[in-house]
Amino acid sequence: MTKTDPATAARAVAAEAAEEYQEIFGERLLSAYVLGSLSYGGYAPAASDIDLALVVSEVGEGDRESVAATTAALQERSPLHRKLSVFWASLPALREGREDGRFPAMDRLQLADFGRLLLGTDVLAEVARPAASELLLESARFAIAVLAAPEVTAEFHEPKRLLVDTVWFTKAVLFPVRFLYSGTTPTGRAANNDEAAEWYLAQPDAPAGSLVRLALRVREGHPLDEAELGPELSAGLVPLYRYYIEDQLRQLKEIDAPADLVAAFEDWRQRLG
Repeated sequence: MTKTDPATAARAVAAEAAEEYQEIFGERLLSAYVLGSLSYGGYAPAASDIDLALVVSEVGEGDRESVAATTAALQERSPLHRKLSVFWASLPALREGREDGRFPAMDRLQLADFGRLLLGTDVLAEVARPAASELLLESARFAIAVLAAPEVTAEFHEPKRLLVDTVWFTKAVLFPVRFLYSGTTPTGRAANNDEAAEWYLAQPDAPAGSLVRLALRVREGHPLDEAELGPELSAGLVPLYRYYIEDQLRQLKEIDAPADLVAAFEDWRQRLG
């Protein structure tokens, strides 16, 4: 029996899910796309999500609850289904550069740059690209909400989950690298992990190069080994994040970002030590 390619199996989950959402939205579902590594290449079974984007003609009452319930049910079908992440909004909202369902700016940019049609009518030409300042503010708020949380910052000094959770390890290392690289592209183009890491590793002053290389290897299936990861995390994770934080503070101040967001980054820098 021929073994199914991991990316093919993941796309099959996305296609199965798209049909389930078509049952919910009916004729209102205009298009379904895969995003992320399933659309631009480089799907890594150990670390990649299955990103599905839905474009509807209009958002109705109860849609949010229906999508959430359907997503939760789909994620229970198998370990592979558990990787499913769903973004959705109406076409009028996407034309205007906003979301009325669940479709953050970075994922709208991914849709515009890399969306791969699964079913329906291709509407990518109508999707507005988020402004670079919107992308910067959104990624900064995400970083503060998720990566700067006290329990996460504490783990940077004494890793536990990072040593055993492949997905969390690769995201913790590669998120700041992608955010840094996306900030250098003229149009704020969505970056994939490989090109972001290639750019980062070419920077003469960038710290933690060996840690970034290890994260790429882990994404490709290299096993987590505490004896290997422990020293790399101890030596590289805090310098990587301090490098990222300094860059974000510079950019946030240049666009006159809200004072509370700037203060949150300054507090994060201090807590990292």
